[in-house]
Amino acid sequence: MFFVSEERAKRVVSTADAIETIEDMFREYGQGEAVVFPVVMGKGPDTSNKFSMKSGLMQARGVVGLKVGSYWPGNREQGKEAHASSTLLLDPETGYPHAFVEASNLTALRTAAADAVATKYLSREDSTTLAIFCAGHQAWFELLAVHEVRPIKKVLIANRFQASAIAFAKRIRDELGLDAECAEKEIAAKSADIIVTVTAACAPLFKASWVRPGTHISAMGADSEGKQELDPFLISKSTLFTDVVQQSVSVGEYEAAYKAGLITMDQITTLGEILNGAQGRISNDEITIFDSSGMALQDLAICSLALNKACKQGKAIKI
Repeated sequence: MFFVSEERAKRVVSTADAIETIEDMFREYGQGEAVVFPVVMGKGPDTSNKFSMKSGLMQARGVVGLKVGSYWPGNREQGKEAHASSTLLLDPETGYPHAFVEASNLTALRTAAADAVATKYLSREDSTTLAIFCAGHQAWFELLAVHEVRPIKKVLIANRFQASAIAFAKRIRDELGLDAECAEKEIAAKSADIIVTVTAACAPLFKASWVRPGTHISAMGADSEGKQELDPFLISKSTLFTDVVQQSVSVGEYEAAYKAGLITMDQITTLGEILNGAQGRISNDEITIFDSSGMALQDLAICSLALNKACKQGKAIKI
């Protein structure tokens, strides 16, 4: 059995690597070569402690396993991260443990990579202004991924706490050399070619009327029942895409609009279908939305990549 630590996984997988392997994964999923199994939700001894188990099978790659994602808010009092992710890859021949990969950084990468793949195929190619609704940890990964696939020149950050937005804008200017500034929600939404939302909100972040024709939106935050970042009316008048349709209407961004009867499941196209020839964006005036609630295949794909690269570089530990 192999072990790949958080630090070693971080060293061997780049943003470009993540985008490539996640794009391949969505393509395989769309071809029926990969399967997602039901998500299992659990709680720790304290009711505020939660975890999920997501599992899947990538038949063509011979990759099978599961990821455990935990949220222990009390960790912050001990100077630890509240979120943690660990992935167990099984030997496809025996079912015995094959590798244990610490995957908190890889989870951030794979999430952003899905955003990048959606942006690559659904946004206008001339998109240069990005609005990010969040200034937290994941926002940086989303920015790097979108910047990898589109010629972003200006970044607007809308965040509840202005100080965080200002600091984030400075980091973008200093490390990427892009024009970046904090902005009011209305200005950010009205100015953007691409909008990325990556919050834990349970209500719309901005008005539907603020989104201009031709905008692409990647809604990355909703991953459990009740979470919501977009106005259901905006969803009802847009062209809809997702990772897993059933998740998108039960625990994803489309839940509220679906339950209100504003959309049906057959209006939603998966990214896997797009990568296998289905129609994506059809005009420069169309508003497209990609809902990412997350799927185990993303975790298996990127952790398998990290394991393979770590083994080749002698950075995986055999235990």
